[in-house]
Amino acid sequence: MTTLQSVPAPGTHPASGSAVSSLKAAGRAETREQLSKATYDLLVIGGGILGISTAWHAAQSGLRVALVDAGDFAGATSSASSKLLHGGLRYLQTGAVKLVAENHFERRAVSRQVAPHLANPLTFYLPVYKGGPHGAAKLGAGVFAYSALSAFGDGVGHVISAAKAQRDVPELRTENLKAVAVYGDDQMNDSRMALMTVRAAVESGATVLNHAEVTGLRFTRGRVTGAELKDRTDGTEFGVTARLVLNATGPWVDHLRRMEDPEAAPSIRLSKGAHLVLKRTSPWRAALATPIDKYRITFALPWEDMLLLGTTDEEFEGDPADVAVNDRDVTQILDEAAFSIRDQQLSRDLITYSFAGLRVLPGGPGDTSKAKRETVVTEGRGGMLSVAGGKWTTFRHIGRTVMNKLATLPGRPLAEDMEPIAHLPKKLPLPGIANPNAVAHRLLVDGGTPGPRMAADTARHLATHYGSLSFDIARLANEDPALAERIHPDAPEIWAQVVYARDHEWAETADDVLRRRTTLTIRGLATDEIRGRVEDVLGRKA
Repeated sequence: MTTLQSVPAPGTHPASGSAVSSLKAAGRAETREQLSKATYDLLVIGGGILGISTAWHAAQSGLRVALVDAGDFAGATSSASSKLLHGGLRYLQTGAVKLVAENHFERRAVSRQVAPHLANPLTFYLPVYKGGPHGAAKLGAGVFAYSALSAFGDGVGHVISAAKAQRDVPELRTENLKAVAVYGDDQMNDSRMALMTVRAAVESGATVLNHAEVTGLRFTRGRVTGAELKDRTDGTEFGVTARLVLNATGPWVDHLRRMEDPEAAPSIRLSKGAHLVLKRTSPWRAALATPIDKYRITFALPWEDMLLLGTTDEEFEGDPADVAVNDRDVTQILDEAAFSIRDQQLSRDLITYSFAGLRVLPGGPGDTSKAKRETVVTEGRGGMLSVAGGKWTTFRHIGRTVMNKLATLPGRPLAEDMEPIAHLPKKLPLPGIANPNAVAHRLLVDGGTPGPRMAADTARHLATHYGSLSFDIARLANEDPALAERIHPDAPEIWAQVVYARDHEWAETADDVLRRRTTLTIRGLATDEIRGRVEDVLGRKA
């Protein structure tokens, strides 16, 4: 086993100085004091992407905003997605042409103007097999229409031969393969996108705290006016007062609604989506989107130098905290992937990680796979707003939707204090925006001064996960050679990222670092030794 370099002793690493010029996360005690003493215009409960986006937009509009979450930011559903920014090809099946066009608009805005350093274009191959649910002509017309709704910004959807497709996807199963339809979308690292949006909210004035559990709501004359909280890291109890409270707790939305009104009827239902991450047996230069039936598609996505397979879609009625991948999920995902992928790529021995998330769908009957991924905003008996549902692609639109709701509430309690959402910048970029190719080049050219030359894969990883903020991490590594070492020899991440996550990205636990600030857990490389060393770094305060 390769011996890992030790990290610096407490107080000796460069993060204790002024080398890092970017935002520094306030200490927990300081943040709790801020939250306890101020009266906020808006308290957002829930640090998934819906709550984060709303906090960002609300802070931009001039409101005094607080955001809390019982776990880590994007610690549940928001980091358990298919990692896609997409128009929703399957929605064309139901005639939702306007929805697809709106999704494409948001997708292009995020990937081109808002966060080009965190999103990248991805070509999709949609194989057409003999006896499959769709014919080549239908799928060819479908991908053409899909690309047209994107104003052909990703090229023109078309059909290619099986032989040409296999050159880009060597593991493509070609038996009975008639043709392959081609279209374009985008993908991302959802945890990093969420974290950069938290950062944007804070830079706009929001106060945020993760690992802070709501234990009760505050009421004034029957109206919800804040929350009681418990810091899960040390047990400290405190409270937050706010003029308005937004419940953005995702799968737990009805749990919080019952704190407001014990008689509140269920408002949502949940659908479980499981995914598998595998080592790749060959290069993949495109993704596969394989029709399973008339409505469902299974994905095989090259992502973070691995292969991401999924997803399932089945109703979930248990405790959201208990959602997990089971053996039936693994079998289903591998069996469905086998429609279009060769067996050698689908060995269980190649699985490095699995994860499951819960889609929040509007309440009502019907097959969850056919349900619309729409956002619903409701007001409870105590005046608490609840927002639920939606999809990653439209996270900015969801934030704007909630802000429009705030502006038109009865009595307009916040309208006079907030800038109208129409007056805010339409495509305000997330922190670190830069051309990732240029950033990677600069890291390779400059990153070795005065320390050792940075590896190409590390430079590329930093550029596509932090953008221009990569230079702050490079400074840490340059000033202390121990922080320039890889965390694991088979992954691009370096120890400087752990220090940076602790001091500038609100990381409190090893899972915060290994699962969401980096990709070590997903790669199957979060060994006990690495976990212990990360916990050691987290225990050292800058």
